[in-house]
Amino acid sequence: MSRRLPSQPPQLPGFSFVRILGSGGFADVFLYEQDNPRRQVAVKVMLSEYVNADVRRMFQAEADLMAQLSAHPAILTVYQSGVAADGRPYLVMELCSSSIGQRYRDEPLSVSETLRIGIKIASATETAHRAGVLHRDIKPSNILMTAYGNPVLSDFGIAGTVGESNPDETVGMSIPWSAPEVLQNETNGTVASEVWSLAATIYSLLAGRAPFELPGQDNTSADLITRASRGKPQPIARDDVPDRLEHVLARAMSRRPEARQQSAMELIHELQAVEAELGLPPTQPDVAVDDWIFSPVHDADDRTRVNPIRTVEPGRRRRRNPDATRQPGATRLATAEATPLSDRRPLRRAAPLSRSFTLAIVACSALVMLLAVTTVFVVVRLSPGSGIPTVANISAEVRDSSVEFTWADPGINASDSYEIRPNGGIPSIQRAAEFTVDAEPGERVCVTVLVNREGKLGPPSAEKCVDIPEGSG
Repeated sequence: MSRRLPSQPPQLPGFSFVRILGSGGFADVFLYEQDNPRRQVAVKVMLSEYVNADVRRMFQAEADLMAQLSAHPAILTVYQSGVAADGRPYLVMELCSSSIGQRYRDEPLSVSETLRIGIKIASATETAHRAGVLHRDIKPSNILMTAYGNPVLSDFGIAGTVGESNPDETVGMSIPWSAPEVLQNETNGTVASEVWSLAATIYSLLAGRAPFELPGQDNTSADLITRASRGKPQPIARDDVPDRLEHVLARAMSRRPEARQQSAMELIHELQAVEAELGLPPTQPDVAVDDWIFSPVHDADDRTRVNPIRTVEPGRRRRRNPDATRQPGATRLATAEATPLSDRRPLRRAAPLSRSFTLAIVACSALVMLLAVTTVFVVVRLSPGSGIPTVANISAEVRDSSVEFTWADPGINASDSYEIRPNGGIPSIQRAAEFTVDAEPGERVCVTVLVNREGKLGPPSAEKCVDIPEGSG
């Protein structure tokens, strides 16, 4: 299939054309130099053959959404938008290097760089979700790199509003990185489908191909849709990719939305756990703090509006706890560090103490030590169980080629979480009182659940096992 020639760059007041940067399905991107202030910028220009009232509205929606979200360090900055003299709408954007869309196919990225990019882009996605916005086209080619080597998410052109699900609405999609429920037209996008796309993107950066592309075989759109709807991605053929990372990505790309991580933030926490396991420096997620609010828009029917930050949930099931994205061990915005010994000021020598005063201090010190010992004794006596509840009565239901385990809330706190330990698998930390395991016919699947409270684990539940019948799936 031949590639089309780029369109003619429009005459834009205050800008001088430099060269073509790239072409897409509906728009071209050009390099311009802005006159005042003087800088180089990327200008995205819609193709004239696609310009109509709906496209103009979509293009302006992208400008409005990105302008309101682009304060985020991992979202591409939009400077301005307008309509050229020839009628084509355009966006003036931050100039970045080329996307990683082709780079990963030529040479897959290292595990450390992929984890860093994945966490940064997931934090951009989480921020958009809290603002009520779905990107709906997360993929490698929509990740650009700034001049400082930082990844940014671009192209909110088919973005939608969280909570909306209108199967009759026609939207674009990138098949290799779209969730099965999107490919099957069950939804136009949810938080769960974006988690799938994030994982598929991370998988691609490591594997050098999309999750369901098979080297040497037909990879038509129909083939990819069939594979994504029926199977699981093949393991990444790299010795340096740890099993825990494979498990995190496999869970995020489960065919069942409720079996995935329930938010981009939960996915971030699991990717950070992989970094910790590998001894890598932790990547800090950039998520807006609670008192940072987007500017209100008063038109309730405006499809481009950005709402105040809120927790969003996947489409099918509503979680009981609205703080599901706040996991123990979440990165704080500021971390207090101990003062190095070399930076501490020397203490002044105090005047000699009287003998009686010294004896009083010794007596007080002895009393403090006695109280401390008593306190330690009480803590030790209380430590078996430590008040951390125990999960009991785990139920299991076999569904096609997976098993869904559920249990009643044993009385966990808002900051507690569950640690699920499947047999032969990697432990998973989550807030939801359910866990789904993909399994093969004839396989025996077992899980044990513990409550994690501030890094301390409570007593384990009784192990729950299920045998998958032959011929299921």
